[in-house]
Amino acid sequence: MKIVRSELELVAVKPSQYPPADLPEIAFVGRSNVGKSSLLNYLTGRKNLARVSGSPGKTRTINFYRINDSFRIDDLPGYGYAKVSRNVTKDWDAMMAGFFENRKNLKRVIQLVDIRHEPTAQDKEMYDFLRGYGLSGVVCATKADKVSGNQRQKSISAIKKKLELTADDRIVTVSALKRQGGDELLALIEAGINDQLELV
Repeated sequence: MKIVRSELELVAVKPSQYPPADLPEIAFVGRSNVGKSSLLNYLTGRKNLARVSGSPGKTRTINFYRINDSFRIDDLPGYGYAKVSRNVTKDWDAMMAGFFENRKNLKRVIQLVDIRHEPTAQDKEMYDFLRGYGLSGVVCATKADKVSGNQRQKSISAIKKKLELTADDRIVTVSALKRQGGDELLALIEAGINDQLELV
């Protein structure tokens, strides 16, 4: 799959602001500062489609990107930033639970983790959370250019172990800076849209 058209369709903070559930959607979720905006810009070939925040944890909205007029990528708020208050975290939990449970056109959630660090307890909680909704299965390890080839394999093993990935789960390494891994991730997105993840 190649992305030839992309636009920010809507920015929402509550369900009444979401776009109609008329297209399949793939969501990206990860800790604050994991590189979601940079990844989106890389995949779409647009330098400034997604704004890279200078304040991790600041963005508390869901950004809906319309892709090729055939599906959406939903950029979910980052989690796990230490300076975010407990009240904000509670609001995030409630917002995400409602989104995962009620967004019927949501096909897949791709969880982003930083390849340089072992997944945190919050990453594990998120993966289990997604698994409970049947939305887990794909993990994207970002910033792959920051580690050597040998370290990359060790990091992948650590991610698999910490998140307790199954043989059916997929992990893809991506570097937005070096423009690597995008084709594989787009193939997984296409398969998720078509409910054929296991065939990829």
